[in-house]
Amino acid sequence: MRNIAIILAGGVGNRVGGDKPKQLLPLADGRTILEHSVDAFEQAPSIDEIAIVMHPDYSAEVQRLCAQNDWQKVAKIIPGGSERWESSWHAIVAYMNEDEESALWFHDAARPFVSQRILAEVALALQTHRAVTVAVPVAETLYRVERLRASAGENEWKVEGVPARSEYMRAQTPQAFHMEIVANAYMKAIADEAVIATDDVGIVRKYAPKEPIYIVEGEEENRKITFAQDLKA
Repeated sequence: MRNIAIILAGGVGNRVGGDKPKQLLPLADGRTILEHSVDAFEQAPSIDEIAIVMHPDYSAEVQRLCAQNDWQKVAKIIPGGSERWESSWHAIVAYMNEDEESALWFHDAARPFVSQRILAEVALALQTHRAVTVAVPVAETLYRVERLRASAGENEWKVEGVPARSEYMRAQTPQAFHMEIVANAYMKAIADEAVIATDDVGIVRKYAPKEPIYIVEGEEENRKITFAQDLKA
């Protein structure tokens, strides 16, 4: 089985600010978020190929980074969609007609600190499972809430319940699937005009509900760059 890493870099990251997508902004060492993310998969022995999904307006910048870093595994730069799931679908279409059996690994470019331990355990899990994700246990108390008001930048909620933390984990990436599983789930999702999903596990869970999804425990360091202060890491 070929393992193909799909680096999802198509978002614009408005909460970070700046005049370009957050994936192209530098971290404290001067290298971009995207470079750190791609490097992790470039270095992983289990990864055979990498594709970067990017907004078409910035494909030239991605090509420049590929040349600058001499990445050997990057084989495709794929135009992103307006939603995350559309970007994943574009990547699936780019690979689903290839003859070899493959697994697609979907990773948020905004998670530049994914470890080699996580990648190795995902690769191992894919040998016995067809759907694998990464998640970390919830440490804080959770509230189930009802929103009372949301206007003029103000929000009001009330607590409806306090669920058991042991029943929840926080999702991370990569999320990896054998091609047949993720392609079939996405084809069903595309046919559903009401499709709403925040990640690839959500699509597979909804449209391939009988497929077990194995969890590899993640790490707090595998955090997502969301706000401007995160760039100082």
